[in-house]
Parts: sequence; structure tokens; C-alpha cells
Amino acid sequence: MVKRAFQAEVVPIRLVKTAGEPLFRQLYMALRNAILAGELVAGARLPATRGMAALLGIARNTAIAAYEQLRAEGYLEGRVGSGTVVARDLPVDYPMVGGPAQGARQDRARPARDRGLTGHAVKAMEFIGRTARRGEGAFEIDTPALDALPLETMRRLLTPKLRRDFRRVLTMSDPAGIEPLRRAIAEWARASRGIACSAEHIVVTAGGQHGIDLVARALLAQGDVAAVEDPGDPFVRTLLRGLGAEVLGVPVDDEGMVTHELPRGGGAPPRLIHLTPSNHFPLGGTLPMARRVALLNWAQQTGAVVLEDDCDSEFRYASRPLAALKALDAADNVVYVGTFSRILLPSLRLGYLILPEDLVAPVIAIRSLTDRHPPPIEQLLVAEFMLNGHFYTHVRRMRKLYADRQQMLVGALQREFGDRIDVRPAGAGMHVIGWLPAGLNDIAVARKAAELGLVVRPLSPFYYRRKARPGLLLGHAAVTTGQLRAGIRALGQVLERKPARV
Repeated sequence: MVKRAFQAEVVPIRLVKTAGEPLFRQLYMALRNAILAGELVAGARLPATRGMAALLGIARNTAIAAYEQLRAEGYLEGRVGSGTVVARDLPVDYPMVGGPAQGARQDRARPARDRGLTGHAVKAMEFIGRTARRGEGAFEIDTPALDALPLETMRRLLTPKLRRDFRRVLTMSDPAGIEPLRRAIAEWARASRGIACSAEHIVVTAGGQHGIDLVARALLAQGDVAAVEDPGDPFVRTLLRGLGAEVLGVPVDDEGMVTHELPRGGGAPPRLIHLTPSNHFPLGGTLPMARRVALLNWAQQTGAVVLEDDCDSEFRYASRPLAALKALDAADNVVYVGTFSRILLPSLRLGYLILPEDLVAPVIAIRSLTDRHPPPIEQLLVAEFMLNGHFYTHVRRMRKLYADRQQMLVGALQREFGDRIDVRPAGAGMHVIGWLPAGLNDIAVARKAAELGLVVRPLSPFYYRRKARPGLLLGHAAVTTGQLRAGIRALGQVLERKPARV
């Protein structure tokens, strides 16, 4: 085993070349941990990548990769090669993350935080801009590239497994999910999202929405306050209201939730806060480091649980996928929600939760009382796909394909519609926003588009208390070249009809 270490004016760093983790990831983690611990203060200058590489005996590209990841996540600023410093906009109290105050620990144990099934009936659903129709029409935002799925690989993996373990598969009934899949998810979360967890912290769900429902049922009682993004996913706020919660909207700007607008004093604080920090849904944007730390500190002080919905974070085009908010969560206040439905198959209703220690047993108990356990064959398929390394390869391929398809869609929209639709590339995700002229009714546009076979979603229902700006969510992941041409023609017909104005 070859080890190298150095002591510079920054912090001691040790890399293990024979470790299973890539060297750039080891360097990234060492510097990130030093920043969070306050050992590297805001404004502290780091060695140039060439100097860092020489000190550690690594390739310069390895140092560049680590620096770029830290810059993308907001820990560092400056241009690589011409001076890199620890980000100056980190809050003064950022080392607080990882050590909740004694008062916060007492809050976590208070009787009001007892976890239990509330038993509320779900209220009648409002129009939330979702459609039950799925088919060949562009531009569905939830559908992955079905033409690029590795179906033959999946069949080849699953068939011998079923032959060997058919009887055991038929009797699998763990409400948390089968152990091989939970272990594979833990490995994926550590490698791709920076989350230190084990299989014991993971509960397999019937998709991301089911995971949100389970956590909300465990946490909320009638009249509890829950906070959501505004604009944000209307399914989430409808679900929370259906469980009897008082739902509070927190404004969103180009960088995600505006954390200084979080409620402070003057009433009961939220028990739960839902957000999409890595890729805001639906507007895009990434929550910067200063806001992430401010949010975690606020959660520690109020005792709130943060529900991190990691929407499409695997498909990031401008940089490597960012570390999750939960990767900063040493106080164990964050629930991480992930899904396979948007990565593999929309009909594959499998997702997962990475839970704080004290939420694992209550969520499993609620799962046992509802649908008992996840379907075993689907779990076995995804576990084999992940444990054999195919999932990593598939995500990398889809990231490249989706970037190309987004570029194709944005270019076609700009050429065809000019200023009639304001559209720009998104840094991540499976859709772009096509902003419509002020006063146009985007719900009417979406309904007329559906008549021509398009599956577009209006943006206005995503707004809660704030004034809505009209727009369309246009998915690009599943759009082939032929579908794009037909979709653009149909959308042109819709806009030429002059849909109703607000």
C-alpha cells in the first residue's frame, strides 16, 4: 500500500493510492471536510493545482478534478491555475454544521416529535399540471430515453438469478427492501452523492412520491406546519395539505430556495421542509453553499426535518454531480429521497429513502401497515444491475445523450419560435422551461397541445402563493429526432391558434 502525505500552510492531507476510492475523490473529501470543520477559513488561499499535484505526487488532472468539484459545489472560488481560495460567501458560523447545539438535541427528543401514522384521509386532488397520458408524443418530462435502455443486459442479469433463487424470491418480504439492493444504494450514494450511510439507513419505496408520503405520515399531525418551495412541486403541497398540515411557501429565485425567508419566530416552526436543492424542480438552479449551510443551521435550531428531494441530480451537464445536502448533515436532520423511475423506467416504481437513525423504525412500521413490502423481482433486477456496475455506465451514457438532446431541443425552439418562446439550456435535469409571453394562459396552451398529441405541462400550477409566470415544461430526455420535428410542428400550430390569455 502506497501512502503519501504532506503538510502545507493549509491542512495535512493523506491520499491512499491503493484505496478503492479515486484519488480526486479523496482529495475533494479531505479539502471539503477541512472547510466544514473551519480548518480552512473563508478566503484562505489553496496551492495551485500544479503545486498541489507535486506535493501529493499525483497527476495534475486529479487535482484539477477535485478543485472543479469543490468550485461547482460552492466551497472554492476563483479560476483554477490563477488563484483558488475558500469561498468568501460562506456564513461566519458554517463550522456549526455537524454539531447541533444542546438545545437542538433536546428538541429532537421532545414528545411532539414522536413518529406515528396520522390516519388523515387525502383531500380531493387539485389540478396540478400532471397528465395520466403517456405515449409517443413529445415532450413528457418524466420519461427517460426508452430507446436507449439496456433491456437485454437487464434480461441477461435477471434470468439466471430467478432460476437459481426462484423460491426464495417468491417469499421475500422485508418492508425495508431486500438487503442487496439497499447495499447497492448505499454504495451508489457514497460514490456519487457523498453520503456516508449503510444499508440499515435505507428504505426502498414505490418511487420518490411514495417516499415523501411515508416521511410525511411519520412526521406530521393535524395542524403541523410544513414548508415547501414556491414555485415547487404541486404534488408535494397537495399531499401535505391532505395529511392535515398547514403548508407554508418559501420563495425561490434563480439559485433555489431563498433561505433567509425561512420562518424565524412568531409561531410554530415547520416540522418538515421539502426542497430540491441540487436541481430545483421545476425552474432549475442549484442551491449555493451559503444557503445550504444556512438551511442546515436553521433546521438544527428549529428541530425541523429537511426532506431533500434529489430531482434528476444524476443528469448534470456543466459539472460532475454535486454532493447532496445530506452529505453535509452531521446533525442527522436530513431525509434523502431518490428514485429509479426517472433513470431506468417510468413503470419501475422503485425509489428509496436515506433516513436519520430515529426515523428508520417508524417509516418501516408505516410501510408495513400500507403496502407491506416492495415487489421483490423488480428489486432483484435493480440490485443486480447496480452491483454488476451497469447502473454507473447507464447513468454516464444517459448524461451524454440527454445533454445532446437538450441542445437539439433548445436550438430547434430558438430557430422556430424566436421571441415567442424564451428558452435557454438547463444545467441539469430532463426538461427546459419555455417561457411564454406575459398574460398568456399556459394551462390553455397545454390543453390545446394535448389535442395534437403533445405532452407538455403548464408552469403556473407549480406556483403556490407567488404570482405565476406563464411557461411550459418541455422534456427532452425521451425525444428522438423524429419526435422533435413532429413536436415542434405541433407546438407551432398551438401557438398560431392564439390560446386564451389570462
